[in-house]
Amino acid sequence: MSGSGATPGQGSGSGSSPAACRFAHYFVLCGIDADSGLEPDELAVLYQWLEADRHGKSQDAANTTSGENFDQSPLRRTFKSKVLAHYPQNIEWNPFDQDAVNMLCMPKGLSFRTQTDNKDPQFHSFIITREDGSRTYGFVLTFYEEVTSKQICTAMQTLYQMHNAEHYSSVYASSSCSMDSLASSLDEGDTTSLLKLQRYNSYDISRDTLYVSKSICLITPLPFMQACKKFLIQLYKAVTSQQPPPLPLESYIHNILYEVPLPPPGRSLKFYGVYEPVVCQRPGPSELPLSDYPLREAFELLGLENLVQVFTCVLLEMQILLYSQDYQRLMTVAEGITTLLFPFQWQHVYVPILPASLLHFLDAPVPYLMGLQSKEGTDRSKLELPQEANLCFVDIDNHFIELPEEFPQFPNKVDFIQELSEVLLQFGIPPEGSLHCSENTSKLKNLVLKDLVSDKKNGNVSTNNITMYELLKGNETIARLQALAKRTGVAVEKMDLSASLGEKDKDLKLQCEEAELRDYQLNVQLREVFANRFTQMFADYEAFVIQTAQDMESWLTNREQMQNFDKASFLSDQPEPYLPFLSRFIETQMFATFIDNKIMSQWEEKDPLLRVFDSRIDKIRLYNVRAPTLRTSIYQKCNTLKEAAQSIEQRLMKMDHTAIHPHLLDMKIGQGKYEQGFFPKLQSDVLATGPTNNNRWVNRSATAQRRKERLRQHSEHVGLDNDLREVCGLPSLGASKKAP
Repeated sequence: MSGSGATPGQGSGSGSSPAACRFAHYFVLCGIDADSGLEPDELAVLYQWLEADRHGKSQDAANTTSGENFDQSPLRRTFKSKVLAHYPQNIEWNPFDQDAVNMLCMPKGLSFRTQTDNKDPQFHSFIITREDGSRTYGFVLTFYEEVTSKQICTAMQTLYQMHNAEHYSSVYASSSCSMDSLASSLDEGDTTSLLKLQRYNSYDISRDTLYVSKSICLITPLPFMQACKKFLIQLYKAVTSQQPPPLPLESYIHNILYEVPLPPPGRSLKFYGVYEPVVCQRPGPSELPLSDYPLREAFELLGLENLVQVFTCVLLEMQILLYSQDYQRLMTVAEGITTLLFPFQWQHVYVPILPASLLHFLDAPVPYLMGLQSKEGTDRSKLELPQEANLCFVDIDNHFIELPEEFPQFPNKVDFIQELSEVLLQFGIPPEGSLHCSENTSKLKNLVLKDLVSDKKNGNVSTNNITMYELLKGNETIARLQALAKRTGVAVEKMDLSASLGEKDKDLKLQCEEAELRDYQLNVQLREVFANRFTQMFADYEAFVIQTAQDMESWLTNREQMQNFDKASFLSDQPEPYLPFLSRFIETQMFATFIDNKIMSQWEEKDPLLRVFDSRIDKIRLYNVRAPTLRTSIYQKCNTLKEAAQSIEQRLMKMDHTAIHPHLLDMKIGQGKYEQGFFPKLQSDVLATGPTNNNRWVNRSATAQRRKERLRQHSEHVGLDNDLREVCGLPSLGASKKAP
């Protein structure tokens, strides 16, 4: 989706309904084009050439002339995928970018399997950042379908014959090589390994069943990851079920595209998938903005200490490279860390999933936050990365980070980590991350928090209150934290197993909802702790903002020559331990944009993030006995955790809105016939347009258009919050390029 600037709310084929008020903008289907056959992925070929060039090899070593890599098994090669269909055809103000969506839905291109391979469906998400800085979110479920085209199966057979001829210097009548030939070409003579290799690297059209990947995707204006994942999984279950779904799939897709609205701020929404309802909720105007990526996973993957270090690198706008085999892990960590920046926003290159063919983007001498998929068996030593002195390298899968050479610590880091640890422990999460738990700790944690959820008798474990320290006894880090807590007079709270695991008579469905609620509550409590640190550190920032311009026009005209923040006076007012970090942070682009937003608020409506932040500072001033100008390095813990968790619970326990149920559409008889295991060819005519909508949506569209025109004149200086921008259908407005 590139470009914006078209009139919001006037999507092609959407009637009078503004797409800005819809839950989803597009439904996309990506996979193999049977008419085109097997095409090598040019991006993968380019990547091979780049890798060869980086290692000083010739172009021939990358096999770029033929587009084939005969050293690699055909089942493991990359083939070109295509957008097979997308609905609606286009939304004028948010045009469909076919190339970007295809590349991000299937970053590795088409993937082939046989009946002996793992074919479990995989979920991942992505972000498309437009030229104006606004974002669109994609949520993808990739699964495998049997290949029914004889031409494609024959082509795969031929590729194997060519592969065997190249690799073993002999061609046989079938695609299987003799064991003698295999043994002579390998260093190891282990028969078991040879058999495994043969099965892994073979395809016989007369013996094997060929499968190919296919992706279904929802593209949305807001990051409702959990709801989109549930909806897509239900679609997949409908395709693979022995019984056809209650309604044709078109009914459910039409419903989520045209009849499910965005929940209003501060409200919850229920809509219906194929088999069960899906629930989502949205924070109110005075709460932290929407974040649906589970912070629990980010903390489990990295560990608390590592995450705080990476977070500090992001604040100081260094180069951050995330590295993992799993695309969703890249997204979870990237989105998790950036959502903790409130009230600040990352202002530089942000590509959580960087296609392998674009690896040369890492050479750019600018701050970036990127995610790169690692190949199986490839370790850090094989990566040749530039600008390593300023690079924060995050190996997610191995729980390992490399920090830049000069690196100031986050203020009150020890106390900060202690407070975060207490929150994590209350939710049963070890602060050092799941990968560094002892074996016994991991087993016990899984037993209590996972296995017993589906055991209606709760096994042999008593439902009495058990402290989290007792649950995770044997963990050295937790033992140290417990000792520190006792010395400071803080008690690690007890966790009521009967409350967290649910009553004995509750079924599995309710347990899943309980787990989802706990994830939401953990998310908001962790974010509150981070937000409280910035509220404490910048409680007096407004006193140092320099506002010299009398009107917005003169300020915009002279912005580049103006000093907007008295940095020297601000730093002289800070506690000594804060200075190494703050002296660098106030030079960043994200802080410059924050101050610009503050100055602009005297002429325009206040930026949503700034409005929430300023209201929190007002509360501090109201309840704090110290004089506003006297700074102290005494750590002050967050006191809004309970209130934030209750707001989430109230919205999820009682639905504010329920969308229209999916219903039969006026479809052509005989089309869309159910065939188990195959996603049907959808009837495009019924999915191209939506129903005529009520006047409430139309009025919201008109209001959004007026607001867009009013803000256009200073589009280079204000960056709207994602929630507000996308609800109103506004393009994102860029930030000033000059530090205050």
